[in-house]
Amino acid sequence: MILMNEIPDRFWGLFRSINRSTYIEALLRINEEYEYSNYFLSREVCLQVLEDYFNQKRFVIWNDDLEEEEDEMEPPANRVLNWLLRSGWLRKVDDYASMAVHIVIPDYAAVMIEAFFKLTNDEEDETQIYIQNVYAILFSLQNDKRAGVSLLNTAYVNTKKLNKTLQDMLHNMDKFFSSLLEQKAYGELLKEHLEGYVEEIVKKKYHILKTSDNFYLYKNDIKGWLAGMRDDTEWLEQMSRRSGNKMATAQIIEKLDQIERGFDDIEHRIANMDREHSRYIRATVTRLNYLLNQEDNMKGLVIRLLNHLSAAKDQDEAIKEMGNRMNLSQVSVLSEQALYKKRKPRSVFKEHLMADEESRELSTEEVLNLNRLKNRYSKREIENYITSHFEQGRMTVTEHTVNSPEEFEKLILAYDYSTRQKSLYQVEEMEPEVIDNGRYRYPRLVFVRRND
Repeated sequence: MILMNEIPDRFWGLFRSINRSTYIEALLRINEEYEYSNYFLSREVCLQVLEDYFNQKRFVIWNDDLEEEEDEMEPPANRVLNWLLRSGWLRKVDDYASMAVHIVIPDYAAVMIEAFFKLTNDEEDETQIYIQNVYAILFSLQNDKRAGVSLLNTAYVNTKKLNKTLQDMLHNMDKFFSSLLEQKAYGELLKEHLEGYVEEIVKKKYHILKTSDNFYLYKNDIKGWLAGMRDDTEWLEQMSRRSGNKMATAQIIEKLDQIERGFDDIEHRIANMDREHSRYIRATVTRLNYLLNQEDNMKGLVIRLLNHLSAAKDQDEAIKEMGNRMNLSQVSVLSEQALYKKRKPRSVFKEHLMADEESRELSTEEVLNLNRLKNRYSKREIENYITSHFEQGRMTVTEHTVNSPEEFEKLILAYDYSTRQKSLYQVEEMEPEVIDNGRYRYPRLVFVRRND
């Protein structure tokens, strides 16, 4: 049944009504009471719910097109309830056995009310719900002999919803860039960042993908199960026999492939969110530095000067005034970084180009120096990192050793430190196995204390 065909024309009058917000609040209050009702709501209960709510908040109800003259003399609760019934948002059901009139919410109105609820309340952790649903469904398919193909379809639907939710999260992150440029003071920008971006994006959405109970906790198991199902001929035949319409094995494999491709798309979207998050943080720090140092920083002063020129009504006059006030003899202007530098001969340019082409490959130590990783952690910090992971006199690198960029850098520096003659620790001679925990790849090393 297509619900769109059931919606009456007057139903859409709510969105054009001057009392729109009042009607939406009334629907949410009635729906809240409706969820706890065993069967129906009586008219008296609806009126009582609305009266209690209107007593808590003051509302002004204006005359509406769908209202009749006698409704204008009714109390606010009666007026609102009559309007919702007349427009089709609520429906009356006559119970002739008990001689009572019940109020129900039609199916099409329930969809709209759920949307109102999401728009007026904090979003739930839907990503967590969808990923756990897929995990539980595939686990049931693996272990429950009664599970059928319908569960596989449900897993695919949840994968699509998870993709859609992540896509919405990604597209809604860009609104913080516009508010970033609107802030003119350091304190305002910091407040916007902490109360806006951190509260709305990082704590409510982004942390779901980055905490210990995250997407990657389930991804490896789910992908392993999908690969096992695809290769298990006996399981595929059993699923084909259980399906009511005798779904072919090829169709089941195709559905498994669709779920796996959905998880590949999820990883791409998370990578895009990481880039957007890093871009926003860099832009915020740059903007904070500018607002903090714009009076003392040369770039800040130049930007203020350009903004002043662009806002001037007579720009030619503003440029002349600026030229009369500027002192070009100051050391800060006439410095080694001149506005014009004489071009060097062509031969010097060729020699410099050839030197670049013959540049040798950098050593490991030079790469570390270029990345400035060695300056981030002292020798004592690296030693403490190794000893903190010691168990029975040795540190064994496992899948759980590295969970953040800082730990990954420390592991690299720990290995670099162990190769030096004066280091307190060394790596046992062994063939390293590559570990992939979903976020990082590194060898399975074993650190021990030197005997010499």
